[in-house]
Amino acid sequence: MSDTLHSLIEQYGLIAVFAGCLAEGETAAIVAGFFAHQGVFVPWQAFMAVFLGAFGGDAAFFLCGRRFADRPFVQRLRAKPGFDRAFDLMQRYPTLYVLGNRYVYGFRLVGGVAAGLSGIAAPKFVVLNALSALIWTTLFGGIGYVFGLGAEHIVGDTLHRHQRLLIGLGIGVVAGVGGWYVAHRLSRRATRIPPQ
Repeated sequence: MSDTLHSLIEQYGLIAVFAGCLAEGETAAIVAGFFAHQGVFVPWQAFMAVFLGAFGGDAAFFLCGRRFADRPFVQRLRAKPGFDRAFDLMQRYPTLYVLGNRYVYGFRLVGGVAAGLSGIAAPKFVVLNALSALIWTTLFGGIGYVFGLGAEHIVGDTLHRHQRLLIGLGIGVVAGVGGWYVAHRLSRRATRIPPQ
C-alpha cells in the first residue's frame, strides 16, 4: 500500500500541487516543500509547480473578472461576504492589494475577480502577481522544506519511504484543518461586522 501511494505521489504529485495552488493552496505548497526536502520531488520542480499554480490561479480569476463579469460563476463570487471589502481595498490600494491579497485566507478567490473588475492595467497586474506568487512560493514552500529538515533531525538522517508519506500527509492534514478553521472564524466574524 505504501509503495503504491509513494508511486502515485511521485507520478502525479506535482500535478496535484499545481492544482492545489490554483486556489487557496498553502497546504499544497507546504507539502510540496516537505516532499522536495525528502527527495520525493525534485526541489526546483516542486517550487515551480507551486509558483505556476499560485500565479495561474490569480491570473485566471483576474481574467474572469475582466472578461466574464456577467457570467454566473463571477456573479456568485461577487455575492460572497468579503467581496465588497476586497473590491474597496483594490480600488484604494491597487498595488498593495495585488501584492498582499493571496496572504489573506478566504480573500484569494474573490480578490482576483475584484482585481479584474477594477481599473488596474493588465500588465501591471501580471508583474505584481508574479512578484507576489514568487514570495508566496518561497514562504510556504520554504515552511514545508524546513518541516522536512526538522523531521530529519527528529527521526534521523534517512527517513523511510512510508515515514515521508505519513509525515507529509500529516502536515497536509494539519495545515488544511488549520486553514479551514481560520477561514471559518474570519468568515463568521466578517458576517457579524458591518462593512465600513
